[in-house]
Amino acid sequence: MAIYLTKESKVLVQGMTGGEGMKHTRRMLAAGTNIVGGVNPRKAGRTVDFDDRAVPVFGSVADGMRATGADVTVVFVPPAFTKAAVVEAADAGIGLAVVITEGIPVHDSVAFTTYAKAKGTRIIGPNCPGLITPGQSNAGIIPPDITKPGRIGLVSKSGTLTYQLMYELRDIGFSTCVGIGGDPVVGTTHIDCLGAFQDDPDTELIVLIGEIGGDAEERAAAYIRDHVTKPVVGYIAGFTAPEGKTMGHAGAIVSGSSGTATAKKEALEAVGVRVGSTPTETARLVLERLEAGT
Repeated sequence: MAIYLTKESKVLVQGMTGGEGMKHTRRMLAAGTNIVGGVNPRKAGRTVDFDDRAVPVFGSVADGMRATGADVTVVFVPPAFTKAAVVEAADAGIGLAVVITEGIPVHDSVAFTTYAKAKGTRIIGPNCPGLITPGQSNAGIIPPDITKPGRIGLVSKSGTLTYQLMYELRDIGFSTCVGIGGDPVVGTTHIDCLGAFQDDPDTELIVLIGEIGGDAEERAAAYIRDHVTKPVVGYIAGFTAPEGKTMGHAGAIVSGSSGTATAKKEALEAVGVRVGSTPTETARLVLERLEAGT
């Protein structure tokens, strides 16, 4: 009952010994994530104690994979070093790299997402909260205690709205929640997650959260029309954004009517997606669809 991340996933943390890495490693461990090691070439051979768990530090992703069988890495590395960290993970053959770091130069994101794809490594992010399969594993910074396992799949550009919808629908619960990030270049798209949720037998309904800027949601609408048979409920952040203002994520670039919340809502509704005007209304639409059994 999950996509991309399960209780069987073995997780490395690149940057585990830094401030953010330490804090979130502790939280991921508390959520049940099977963290098998950290990566820091300057501290290889040491262990870091997290309450009752001692986590080894490896000099490279490849070393960590050889020693532990890791298949996921979570990247808490400063922006200037993120490209090198992701390339290292891809060269090692890791299956999934969750890139939490924000503020990465776009040309670096283009380079490492393209490289990772060629190597067969899936990137979640950058500039994302990561992903969580409630009750199984949590790779990133999503709060683990605001929902439970269930039958809704969630894919979102916005971290904050990911958390809000998880909380509002906590009584139903989620199969997997994926925060793909809101930068202009991301490794995993709405479409990738829609396809994975469509194929997941335990996901009954999909929630898609987008935001103003770009055309990702319009492309997702075309994919839903052609490939998704499960019900989809959507929300677009930015209905109240004033015209002519730069808003939110770096990807929120609006040109004329293209990229507006209204245009995205119309594209999704044209293919049968019900779109809420607020997060709370979106949660209500989800409940209505589930109760109707459609």
